[in-house]
Amino acid sequence: MFLLIFSLLLASPAAAAADNAAGPKSIFLLAGQSNMSGRGGVVNDTWDGVVPPQCRPDPMILRLNAALTWEEAREALHRDIDAEKTCGVGPGMPFAHLARRRDPGIGVIGLVPCAIGGTNISEWRRGGRLYGQLMARAQAAVLGGGGLIRAVLWYQGESDTTSHEDARLYKRRLERLFNDIRSDLLSPVLPVIQVALASGSGPYVDVIRKAQLELEIPNLRCVDAKGLDLEPDGLHLSTRAQVRLGHMLADAFLGITAPLPVQSSSGHRRCNNFFLDLFLRWIR
Repeated sequence: MFLLIFSLLLASPAAAAADNAAGPKSIFLLAGQSNMSGRGGVVNDTWDGVVPPQCRPDPMILRLNAALTWEEAREALHRDIDAEKTCGVGPGMPFAHLARRRDPGIGVIGLVPCAIGGTNISEWRRGGRLYGQLMARAQAAVLGGGGLIRAVLWYQGESDTTSHEDARLYKRRLERLFNDIRSDLLSPVLPVIQVALASGSGPYVDVIRKAQLELEIPNLRCVDAKGLDLEPDGLHLSTRAQVRLGHMLADAFLGITAPLPVQSSSGHRRCNNFFLDLFLRWIR
């Protein structure tokens, strides 16, 4: 995979332009932990394989797979990204379907799965493996299709409910993460749609939820998953709940009226140089 990422980062403008013709117009990064990667329909580490109509494949909805290739999106979206866990239905497909139905001008949607189950917010800090993977996949998505990153969809925090220290620092860490993502993507007003927890692994769920609901930065929207149906494990959203959450995320994204970030050609060069440096540090 490292060699493939490297070849994408060094791709010539002519080669990138040729690839762009088949790529998405609107790119969305899906990040966080298990409820973003999707456990809908998963019971006892087995997915039931049920795909509701709101999650069915559509040639206008693509997925960036683990090999950094665009393909028609199908559930489970994170099957080769959150590969050590059993993945099922997540919010990405219902989000994309509703966004396209409400805004036909959004064009071909490209979903970039990046979520990893069981991860703490500190594991997503800039300089860490997960952050590096998120940035590398984001850049590969742009280089491999020529589209624009329209938003980050973020659902994480269940793992931070087990420690008082993690819960206390969560708001500060979350704000820093979102600011770092925007800075490194050269998109200071990039919309971020985050989810307030429906559940958690420990006793500090309310502390994390308070941090999520009270965070205020420009172009941030928070949708509240509290009350959505859970699987029997009491931690993961059911298939029906994931469909509902995807629609909530789409409503929140479409409600943001700020102008799209504009990337100049010089901006693209600076962005490419940043990701090349990041990649070289990541593999050392």
